[in-house]
Amino acid sequence: MLSNEITAIVGAYSKRKRIGRGKGSGHGKTCGRGHKGAGSRSGNSLRLLDEGGQMPLFRRLPKRGFNNANFATKYEIVNVAQLERVFNDGQTVGIDDLIGVGLVGSRRSKVKILGDGELTKKLTVSAHKFSKSAEQKIAGCGGSVKVVA
Repeated sequence: MLSNEITAIVGAYSKRKRIGRGKGSGHGKTCGRGHKGAGSRSGNSLRLLDEGGQMPLFRRLPKRGFNNANFATKYEIVNVAQLERVFNDGQTVGIDDLIGVGLVGSRRSKVKILGDGELTKKLTVSAHKFSKSAEQKIAGCGGSVKVVA
């Protein structure tokens, strides 16, 4: 065995398939395309999930079930630790302020404040929803909580 014949991973390299080079190559005559039909011609592209006139599988299967997740209210979450990091002592924090500092994506999204982390600053926070621990931490620092309708 010669050093140039050793590969790091056996089978990492395979020989190129030479098509249309005679019977002996194993890929002569029809070149692996079979006989006649669109598949043997150039320019053919099979449409994904196309079943030729047969009723497609997704139409043969029944529609089943109902999912309440489609109707769930989705909240953007802001933790108390993030409020601590971004805002100053005695500041009033509204949804517009949260959008301004990049903690919330848009005005349309609903905001929920969670109590993960520590808070040492007195803040007046208004949001759509608060967890009990977040309310306790904000009130514990002398701040106040306001629920937005």
